[in-house]
Amino acid sequence: MVFAAGSFTWPGTASAAGTNYVALGDSYSSGTGAGSYDPASGSCNRSTNAYPKLWAASHATDSFKFVACSGATTTSVASGQLGALSASTTLVSITVGGNDAGFGNVMQTCVLQSDSSCVSAVESAKTYMRNTLPGRLDSVYGQIRSKAPSAKVVVLGYPRLYKIVDVCVGLSNTKRNALNGAADTLVGTVSSASGRAGFTYSDVRDDFAGHELCSGEDWLNSVTIPFESSYHPTAKGHKLGYLPALSGSTQLALQKEG
Repeated sequence: MVFAAGSFTWPGTASAAGTNYVALGDSYSSGTGAGSYDPASGSCNRSTNAYPKLWAASHATDSFKFVACSGATTTSVASGQLGALSASTTLVSITVGGNDAGFGNVMQTCVLQSDSSCVSAVESAKTYMRNTLPGRLDSVYGQIRSKAPSAKVVVLGYPRLYKIVDVCVGLSNTKRNALNGAADTLVGTVSSASGRAGFTYSDVRDDFAGHELCSGEDWLNSVTIPFESSYHPTAKGHKLGYLPALSGSTQLALQKEG
């Protein structure tokens, strides 16, 4: 995993006593695709297998609020999730930005339509990521800082969806390469915005390397029923991909001064 704030040695499970943790974000944080959903979370699909739940369960936190929701955008995070933050919040994690750029619609286009339609949809999404998403991320990150002025904030990125191989059932390599390119563009935008905000950024692409779709050791769902679980991390992806990324970057964030 790559951290914007520098390198360190992760010493194993560490105490987070005194930590008031709030998990914000979209389906990659709520655990859509990982199963075992909390019925009370409704369409937010908050999974007991999601990495925020796993991290909180293995650390002695004083409080934990899990408000990430499937389908969340920067706008819905700002309007519907930030109420969980307060001056006493000491740790925040978040994934957000993919839905702003139309992740679901792009995936449906690439699954159901031609190579050219997929590439066109991806290029439109990348244009949005470069031109419009930065301002939206700056806004929601600024609101997080305002609501939780003392919190360490960890922004996690998104994995590439595919390992490019010669033979793999499903989408063409043209589509797979286009989607991986979109993931890279999204990661660049989110990473830059988190840096401007002074937050700790964790790039999960290396955590998932060798475990993308078509790798034979997939930590992501391919096309599934229900469709909303498609192209999201499995329970193993949360446990072995996102959780180590959060654990390492959280340890770094909590050790930083001020």
